[in-house]
Amino acid sequence: MGKLKQIDNMAEQKGSVLVTIWQFVKFIVVSLLAMIVQFVLLNTLNLIPAIKALETQEFNWLFFTYPVAVGGLGYFIVSNVANIVAQIVAFFVNKEKTFNSGANVAVALPIYIVFTIGLIVFSAWLNPTLKDVFVGWNLNEDLAKNIATMICSAVQFFLYFPVDKILFHKKKEEK
Repeated sequence: MGKLKQIDNMAEQKGSVLVTIWQFVKFIVVSLLAMIVQFVLLNTLNLIPAIKALETQEFNWLFFTYPVAVGGLGYFIVSNVANIVAQIVAFFVNKEKTFNSGANVAVALPIYIVFTIGLIVFSAWLNPTLKDVFVGWNLNEDLAKNIATMICSAVQFFLYFPVDKILFHKKKEEK
């Protein structure tokens, strides 16, 4: 039996409060993994020439405003692709490792996707807004982009844990 499974079993013996605290600790680690994936993509995808070229094209649609000063259509694509990939990684790792869940993926994944789309839409609005504010404070473009992404990631972190706890409540059956 692996160390993680041993700690899971010890927490279960101590009660549901300790199980939730232990799940939160594991959720933090998984969220850091997802954040690393997101930051790597955020800072490398814009090196692709086709995406770099889109940074000079303003993007305005509904309530999304990505002027050229913020990074235009290129930044919209990069920030959202990075966010989506990070959430896909987080879904599967949290289901399997954080919550040891036997929840039906066919049921849980669509609910997770709808919730994720809502959060990504919110982040797609908030991220360039914050980046623009930080650039206005004379911060470096890359630093402003990364700080805005950190803030959006933190908001998502605190919203995902209770949703995941509900979605992944069904325990895996022991083999």
